[in-house]
Amino acid sequence: MSAGRILLIVFGIVVGFFLLAGGCVYSGYNQAVTYDEAVKSGWAQVENQLQRRFELIPNLVQTVKGVAKQEEKIFLGVAEARKAYFQAGSINEKARAAGGLEGALSRLLVLRETYPQLKSDKSFLKLQDQLEGTENRLAVERKRYNDAVRQLNTYIRKLLGRFYAGLAGVGAAEYFEIGEEARATPKVEF
Repeated sequence: MSAGRILLIVFGIVVGFFLLAGGCVYSGYNQAVTYDEAVKSGWAQVENQLQRRFELIPNLVQTVKGVAKQEEKIFLGVAEARKAYFQAGSINEKARAAGGLEGALSRLLVLRETYPQLKSDKSFLKLQDQLEGTENRLAVERKRYNDAVRQLNTYIRKLLGRFYAGLAGVGAAEYFEIGEEARATPKVEF
């Protein structure tokens, strides 16, 4: 074998080694960037669902207040009509109070008969369903985000993953975890 042929083989091996090493670095760098982008995309979806939740809650609260005011108005009307009847001194006053009580009671009966069909109640149920759906979507997006974080963090902890992530400027990400205050049982008071 001639010296030129040996030199050509050595040169081929060196070039092949650098191409292989360059391909590994290129692939590792791109993998780190892909995982980082998956984490960022996952977090963006979590934020979308959080924003939806934050927009729905005030509407739900206002609807509950509206239903409560509507019911309170009717129950107060019944109580006031009853009170007026017992405070009436003459027959005419009692007759007017009894008429007022009948009107209040008829509104109460209509409320009882049509309660499930009340528009404010329908709005409440619709908003409640939307909020429940949002919570479910949020749980799904949190899981997807945490899966992306796990994939990135696992990659970074592998032998060459840290090197490739360092080249790409990618660091470990934090999991979306529930705080202690969210783990406590909520208290509902009326």
